Amino acid sequence: MKNDPFESVPLLRLAVCLMVGIVVREYVIIPVSMLPIFIAMVVVALLLWKLPQVQSVAIALCFVALGALLMQRQKESLQVAWPEGEVCYEAVVISESVEKPKTMAVDILLTGSQRKLKCYLYKDDRSRSLRMGDGLRIQSRIRPTSEWQRGAFDYHRYLEVHGFTGQTFVASWKWQKAQVSLSSLSRLERTRLYFLQLRSRLLSRWGGDDDASAVVAAMTLGDKSALTQDLKDVYAVTGASHVLALSGLHLGIIYTLLSILLGGRKFFTFHFSLLTVLGIWAYVFLVGMPVSVVRAAVMLSVYALLSLGHREKMSVNTLAFTALVLLMFNPLSLFDVGFQMSFIAVFSILVWMPLLMSVFPPDYLQTHRVVRWCWAMVAVSVAAQMGVAPLIAYYFGRFSTYFLLTNFIVVPTATLILWLAPVVLLIPSCAYLLLYIVSLLNILLTFLARFPYASIDNLHPTALQVAMIYIVIAAVYLLILCLRRTPSPRREW
Repeated sequence: MKNDPFESVPLLRLAVCLMVGIVVREYVIIPVSMLPIFIAMVVVALLLWKLPQVQSVAIALCFVALGALLMQRQKESLQVAWPEGEVCYEAVVISESVEKPKTMAVDILLTGSQRKLKCYLYKDDRSRSLRMGDGLRIQSRIRPTSEWQRGAFDYHRYLEVHGFTGQTFVASWKWQKAQVSLSSLSRLERTRLYFLQLRSRLLSRWGGDDDASAVVAAMTLGDKSALTQDLKDVYAVTGASHVLALSGLHLGIIYTLLSILLGGRKFFTFHFSLLTVLGIWAYVFLVGMPVSVVRAAVMLSVYALLSLGHREKMSVNTLAFTALVLLMFNPLSLFDVGFQMSFIAVFSILVWMPLLMSVFPPDYLQTHRVVRWCWAMVAVSVAAQMGVAPLIAYYFGRFSTYFLLTNFIVVPTATLILWLAPVVLLIPSCAYLLLYIVSLLNILLTFLARFPYASIDNLHPTALQVAMIYIVIAAVYLLILCLRRTPSPRREW
């Protein structure tokens, strides 16, 4: 039996060390630059090549220092000294407008500095008519982001994670639509803006303001602005909120659909993999590149690459590699709720699924396909719930007791909806069938939400309590592994 639990997953150890460095830099002010410290630690690690165990520790410390360095640089990039008075600037709208009690809120990107701002315009007919990609010429004062916090939700942290460096409130006579040049934007930003405009046009094609159309928009294009609070509560109480937030489930369904359309596994060549991956990343840009979808896209890209060599595909190492890539690109993602829930859910599935699937003999599952599908659904649901339940209780104060029954309803329905959505775009007359299926789903979930004890509310565990819960879950997992590896005593006759 291996003594080091990280021995078979070396990238997980590096990912954990990187996270430790990010957390340390977030809560501890380091008065000096981390760059020379990181370089010195790398040099020392390289000189320890004759001492493998000591070098392993040195490499781990290098990743801790790297996490602190990346976090330090990210924090510095978000610190902007905005002018005290009003300034004139040009910007482009990069989100759909959201109606507030007194204002219309939109996200804007300054064309000069490429800084993202939260912009609040006085509510009138002009601000209501703003669309994705509209150019604006504004005169206003830009302020630093708010320090507002409610419960476990830190709004300032949310703005930092998503790259916002300021906010502005604009009177109706101090802005106007204008043709602005996008040549100063990076190619990545122009590509994102193009896909966001395409997404806005696709959303307008649904043309409905009912609950069914709102669910379709959320499940296919990641737009939840039309969802009513009552409908959100129904999905939250029944434990079905994960189908409204785009994640690996949705991208996996789309990956399967693209695989079928491109000829299936018998044509699994480099060109097939390339076209599939390009299609996946086009969809990622289309839905606005949320962290959970980017995570799934990176993992699927690695999956497609490894499939060419018939190597191990989905593993904890693959997940750790994805975490390393995303955190090096944006270390603040570690504090994003979507990042945390997405990674812990997949990690829990990868760890617990083999144990849960081994409850039935492999031969039995091979010969009983219905039992295999049902038990696989149970295993995935239970494994994912063990991972995300403490976080859901911490951030949202709730635990859904009927999550298992809900998943047997929403997962097949979500698959059907995502497969029908492209058909509706090509044949609009099929929209009636799609909306009927979604309406039926809403009715079923509303019925489940009325069951007694459908949800345990007002759960408010502290961060320490959540950590202790995860320690208990890990201890139970290790105990099961030890019991499985311990040979049963022989009977003496």
